[in-house]
Amino acid sequence: MARLTIKEISKAFGASFAVRDFSLDVDDGELVCLLGPSGSGKSTLLRMIGGFERPSAGSILIDAKDVTTLAPEKRPTGMVFQSHALWTHMDVFNNIAFGLKIRRLPKPEIRQRVESALALVGLSNYGKRMTTQLSGGQQQRVALARSLVLEPKILLLDEPFASLDQHLRERLREEVRDIQQRLGITTLFVTHGQDEALALADRIVVMRDGGTEQIAPPDLIYREPKTEFVAGFIGSMNFVRVKIRNGIIEHPDFSLAVPVADGDLMLAFRPEALSLRPSKKSGAGIVHRSIDFGTHRIVDIDLADGTRLKVMTPPDVDWTRGSLVEPVANAYFAFRENKLVHRSAAAGELQTDRMLGHV
Repeated sequence: MARLTIKEISKAFGASFAVRDFSLDVDDGELVCLLGPSGSGKSTLLRMIGGFERPSAGSILIDAKDVTTLAPEKRPTGMVFQSHALWTHMDVFNNIAFGLKIRRLPKPEIRQRVESALALVGLSNYGKRMTTQLSGGQQQRVALARSLVLEPKILLLDEPFASLDQHLRERLREEVRDIQQRLGITTLFVTHGQDEALALADRIVVMRDGGTEQIAPPDLIYREPKTEFVAGFIGSMNFVRVKIRNGIIEHPDFSLAVPVADGDLMLAFRPEALSLRPSKKSGAGIVHRSIDFGTHRIVDIDLADGTRLKVMTPPDVDWTRGSLVEPVANAYFAFRENKLVHRSAAAGELQTDRMLGHV
C-alpha cells in the first residue's frame, strides 16, 4: 500500500515541545503502535501525520512524496478519532458516503463502496440507521468504515477504543487487526494501553516526553527493555534499588552476582521470573495478600526495606497473609541511570503467553 517516513519531526507550543526530533520509518502494510503515557506526544504526532497539526520542524513523506504542508483532505491518509466524530443528523450510509460525495464520485460507485465498507466492518444492514441508534462499538465501526471507504494509503487510529468496555475493546481490536491484515494497509495506532500494543503491533514505539524510548517488536519490548522506563511501562515489573560491591548485590533478600561496576543499581524482576519459598529467618519477606486469578496467583510480598514485590505462583498453592517467605530471582534486568546495563541469560526466555495475566 504505502511507506511512511517521518524525519526529525518536532512540534513546539511556545517554549515547550510536545514532540521533539522524532524519526520513524513504517514499512508497507506494517501496523505500528505508538505507546506511552498521557502527554508523551503520541496523539500530536498522529495529528501531524494526518495534517491536523503543522510541524514546527521536520518532514513527513508518504511513498517518498513530501506531504508535510498538505491539508488533511489532500493527503492519502484516513484518521479514526477516539470520539468517533460522527454526524448525528445523518444516517450511517451518509456518514460513510460523505467523503466520497465531496470527491464528486458517481452515485453508483458511492453506493458500491459504502456497502463494501459496511460489509468489511460487519454492519451490512445498518446503512439506514441513525448513528444515535448505535452502540459505542457500532459507532466505532462506522468511524472506521468512513475512513476505509476513502481507500487511504495510511490509516491513523487515535485511541479508538478508549471509551469502550474491556470485552468490547478486545473484540474490536481483533477485528481491526484482521481488517488491517486483509487489506494490507499501513497503519499507525495510538494507545496508552500496553495490552492493545502487545496484541496488535508488528512494532511498538514507546514514547516519553515527545521522544522515543525504544522501537522494537512486542516480544523484544517485553523481554529486552532498553530503559528502566520501558521496563516499568510494559507489563508488570518489580523494582528494587540495590548497591553493588565487588560484583555482588548488597541486599538482604537477593544474593546475586551482577557483572557491572560498583555503585547504585536498579534491579527489575517480572512477577513470573520470581518464585517463593517459606522462610524462618529474621527480616524475611512478609505476605501481604494473595490473589487467585484462576490460571495463577499474584502474591504481594513486603520486604524489610519497604519494597513491595508481586510474584506469580501456581494457583494451587495459597500463601497465608503474614507468613514469612523468601523471594527467589530466576531472571532479572539491571538498570543504571535509566539504561539497561545487564540482564540475566534467562530473562530472554520469559513466556509471552503470560504477559498480560499479571497486569
